[in-house]
Amino acid sequence: MKRIILGLIIATSFSSCQKQEKVAFIDNGKVINDYQMKIDLEEEFKAKDEAFKKKTDSIGQAFQIEAQAFNLAAAKMSKKAQQEKYQELGQKQQILQQQIQYEQQIMQQAFNTEMDSVILKVNDFVEDYGKSNGYTFIFGKNQAGSVLYGEEAKDITEIVIKAINDSYSKKDNKETDEASAEDKSTKE
Repeated sequence: MKRIILGLIIATSFSSCQKQEKVAFIDNGKVINDYQMKIDLEEEFKAKDEAFKKKTDSIGQAFQIEAQAFNLAAAKMSKKAQQEKYQELGQKQQILQQQIQYEQQIMQQAFNTEMDSVILKVNDFVEDYGKSNGYTFIFGKNQAGSVLYGEEAKDITEIVIKAINDSYSKKDNKETDEASAEDKSTKE
């Protein structure tokens, strides 16, 4: 009987000495905001937005010039001709506004699609990082409160940011090198 109890005690002590699980957390928002791919994407869309604003400003100025020309010529026109031209300008303004709204929506959808892609890449990277570094769990800290508290030693946010940006930089450099090699081969 003593041997059975001793065996149970030894078995229990071995099972309690199992490998500790490796657990950490990251600040999701910080990782995404500091991810160079997201920063580059925002800069690209900011440039597109500025070009779009310049385009809409020039369209607006052209329309204003046309409207002012109508106002100057209106005194010499009949009432019927004035109404027709006024309706024509109103329709033109409405079409221009619809076109501008449509183009804004297209740009916003493209930006949202790219941002969704960035978030998926971050999630995939964190998953791969966790697997390759032996983590059992990597939790995400965010405004919703999925991690309300975590020991600072378990916060790997900065490590993940550095790793994902290094990975992005290497990929970007590889693509640049491949493009340069293609340019050289086409020139020869």
